[in-house]
Amino acid sequence: MVVAEDPHSLSHRLRALREQRWPDVTITQSDLARAFSAEKPASVPLLSSWESRGKPKTPPLHRLAAYATFFATRRSVASRPYRLLPVDELTPDELRQRDELLRELTDLRAAVEREDGTTPAHDRAHRDFWYFDDRYDITIVVAQLPADMRAKMPYSDPTQPDYVELYTYADLDALIELHGHIRALNPRSQVNFRIASDLAPDDYTTHLVLLGGVDWNLVTRELLDRVDLPITQVARHDMAEAGGFVVHAPGGEERLCAPRLGNHGGHEVLLEDVGHFYRGTNPFNHKRTVTICNGQYGRGTLGVVRALTDGRFRDRNAEYLNQRFPGLASYSILTRVMVVNGQVVTPDWNLPENRLFEWPEGQS
Repeated sequence: MVVAEDPHSLSHRLRALREQRWPDVTITQSDLARAFSAEKPASVPLLSSWESRGKPKTPPLHRLAAYATFFATRRSVASRPYRLLPVDELTPDELRQRDELLRELTDLRAAVEREDGTTPAHDRAHRDFWYFDDRYDITIVVAQLPADMRAKMPYSDPTQPDYVELYTYADLDALIELHGHIRALNPRSQVNFRIASDLAPDDYTTHLVLLGGVDWNLVTRELLDRVDLPITQVARHDMAEAGGFVVHAPGGEERLCAPRLGNHGGHEVLLEDVGHFYRGTNPFNHKRTVTICNGQYGRGTLGVVRALTDGRFRDRNAEYLNQRFPGLASYSILTRVMVVNGQVVTPDWNLPENRLFEWPEGQS
């Protein structure tokens, strides 16, 4: 007996997008696999398993995001080989299409999970570190640049006609990288970003993601004071040199993990920064989380963010966290962040030389 396929199932919808989204265009599973491989390797058998009429497998969220991006714009199939456009290249109308599609696909996927009663093991590994399944609000907290630095930027003065508020933000590259990633993975959650000094009382009880260190981000400083970590960040203005992160050993010994600076053409350049990643329970609301991504310099902050957003490394780094700190509510890594010609090289936490310190130390 042939069982009729549910026309409202996720597998049916994925196949319908490919075959019926643009009836005048032929899109094979091979076409999609090739387009998706620009982000992360994909194969025809993998796509076939998601579209199966018999026992379909559930694609991870980042693959649904790829479907939504691809089918949000006909520009994806303007020429062969078809391609997956970067999200930041989509027009406002295309972004709305993408959000609607991703919301629909995410809901269908949630229905599959409710029906099964479990989340497949392979999916847990690929669900992404930045997915918050309670769908609660998420607040990214950044610092505002000091007044003397804002004064050097022509569009940071609110009295000017060309004022741009984002020019007053510190760690802007890390904010843009992370905000888009979190929004894509959490389409049903409200994702806000705030300057640390502008946080409202309700913001503190959301999932908090703090960008930047204790020099400028007052909320990072406040949260680290409330967490029992054997790591202290020394602000740059508190030391004659670049400062760093001090690791406090149980016996009272201290070790400084500091950035590495060099000289190029008479100018001081950053060769290697130190980044700090922390995930724990939000002390203002124990049902939510707090995540800190900071560095001694902005390059360190961006390096920590990219460790869990860069398509080449995020899955393996997230898997490392799962294996290294299984079931722990709080954990931390000090990481080396290499800088080449001013560009951040994403750290791979599976390489011991990139991990300067881990807490708790005894967990395995």
